[in-house]
Amino acid sequence: MSYQFEMSGPEAKGFTALADPTRRRIVALLAERDRGVTEIAEHFSVSRPAISKHLRVLRRAGLVSETKRGRERVQRFDGSALRSVSEWIRHYEAFWQERLATLKSIVEDKS
Repeated sequence: MSYQFEMSGPEAKGFTALADPTRRRIVALLAERDRGVTEIAEHFSVSRPAISKHLRVLRRAGLVSETKRGRERVQRFDGSALRSVSEWIRHYEAFWQERLATLKSIVEDKS
């Protein structure tokens, strides 16, 4: 089994976007329900423009979409964008399971 699995596609954007704790918290808030930028900003001690920048990163990564309702821009979490991240993690999970099974076999053989 080959483990050359480059992270350069959509999963790279997803990991980059989720690397920041503020963005992870925004995703958690949006996973509960759609929210406006002002409502999201109320949960943080940073400025509303800073939250808008975080939302822009999340939108570019495909984790959040924005729709306009009247004067408000409503943010919505898009869980389907995490599929590529999940696939990348699953790939390395198989890698580590194989490595740990090999280690277990070596340790048991020496006992």
